[in-house]
Amino acid sequence: MTKLRLGRIEDDKPIKITIELPGAVHRDLVRYAEAHARETGLPQPLPPERLIPPMLERFMAGDRAFARKRSAPSG
Repeated sequence: MTKLRLGRIEDDKPIKITIELPGAVHRDLVRYAEAHARETGLPQPLPPERLIPPMLERFMAGDRAFARKRSAPSG
């Protein structure tokens, strides 16, 4: 089985935001949470909203253009 890109999810102080997702994206998040629980040995899937922050973090970390802009001196 191919490993999921998302590993264990650490607890951090959350900042609450509200977003709207298309139904298909929410359904896929639920399926991803189920696969993630199986792969990481969790007794039950995490709520889909717990997956979104680490997914966004990984996405931004993998974006080379963003990394260059982020590390460039501002001014």
